[in-house]
Amino acid sequence: MASKLSNIVFDCADPRALSHFWADVFGYPRQEWGELGEQLKASGLTDDDLAQRSIAEDPTGEGPRFFFQKVPEGKVAKNRVHIDIRTNPDGPATREEVDAEAKRIVGLGATIVELKDLRFGDWPEYHYILQDPEGNEFCLQ
Repeated sequence: MASKLSNIVFDCADPRALSHFWADVFGYPRQEWGELGEQLKASGLTDDDLAQRSIAEDPTGEGPRFFFQKVPEGKVAKNRVHIDIRTNPDGPATREEVDAEAKRIVGLGATIVELKDLRFGDWPEYHYILQDPEGNEFCLQ
């Protein structure tokens, strides 16, 4: 039996805000605790306990599920693993499509670190390196 990806986990300062950013990036609905939160509080958890975690989840189950957990320390170094985002899910995106999506994601709160426009052998590499609102790097191609 092979393993299966469960979550992509982010340590962060503000799980709710970061989960909303990533939900907006991928077009997922923003998650709130709602009825489940009331059930969890009835079992003894507090609002502070609920504020320690959040998710961004594809309602169709096709896309990745992101889990956000509050940690006391801030990010201090470059990510060792990062997410690559494909602008056009049906194939290679045009430069204009990549630029437009970068602009949209910056409008959600990301910052541009660098634009890469180079070649790897015969393959063109046109992509942005961005950071989410808490400084986690990701690429947009």
